Amino acid sequence: MAAATLTSKGQITIPVEVRSALGLDAGDRVEFVEVERGKFVIVAATGHVRALKGLIPKPAKPVSIREMNAAIARRGSASR
Repeated sequence: MAAATLTSKGQITIPVEVRSALGLDAGDRVEFVEVERGKFVIVAATGHVRALKGLIPKPAKPVSIREMNAAIARRGSASR
């Protein structure tokens, strides 16, 4: 198990085996995600927004602004 020591300034050095497993290099960002009270997961936050391209498929039929506004209005009135 990897371990690190917290400095008086609130800093830690991430152990090399953890950095390697996460694919981290100097200057990369990490996020601390709370999975339950008092337990966190460290997630590499180094991806680029362009990596998301193609994640959501294009709609089969284009939707007009009028159709979008109507859908928003229907959904908004249904939630009240």
